[in-house]
Amino acid sequence: MGTESDARFWDRNARKYAREPIADPAGYEHSLQRTLEVLNREDRVLELGCGTGSTALRLATHVQSYLGTDVSTAMIRIADEKRAAANIPALAFEVATAEAPTLEAGAFDVVLGFNYLHLVRDIPDTLRRIHRLVKPGGMFVSKTPCLGDMNPLIGGILLPVMHALGRAPHVNVLREVELDAQIRSAGFEVLAIEDHSTRGKVRRPFMVARRHP
Repeated sequence: MGTESDARFWDRNARKYAREPIADPAGYEHSLQRTLEVLNREDRVLELGCGTGSTALRLATHVQSYLGTDVSTAMIRIADEKRAAANIPALAFEVATAEAPTLEAGAFDVVLGFNYLHLVRDIPDTLRRIHRLVKPGGMFVSKTPCLGDMNPLIGGILLPVMHALGRAPHVNVLREVELDAQIRSAGFEVLAIEDHSTRGKVRRPFMVARRHP
């Protein structure tokens, strides 16, 4: 079991995922606005785990170039359909992960990972690769569900059962303090940790970090 099984899961569920409404629209809009405060017009941006491209379409018109990537071919196919309809020259999509050899070291001013880090197989390794992709002094912006700070039944019982039944991909049960420490250990300075959630007791910290020069 590995990224291939995760890709198959998202391929199977891509169309259903694309139809689902955003669970917390107000929190999502807050995160978009805070991200725009980080971005500059001349930035080259990479989004990891872009899904069907909804966030990319909202942000790509504000930067020089924007590459959205995802492990799922079906997700990227839907994202490309949206891109073609929107006609945004600065935007491109590609089936890739942070480990892809096509992604050059130091090629990006900003790397984004929204609802992403809890899904990767090896968080420390992924963060090291993100550090490599961001230019010195560049930014990493993330928003990550921290299931370890929520109902323990979710991570301890529900997710393992759903994963065993093929109804969930690999998911890391994280705590905010652990995520913060791992991002710092990868060579980033964490500048901000914010809670944009407006519904329920969801812990999904929005984090802004800068790569040390």
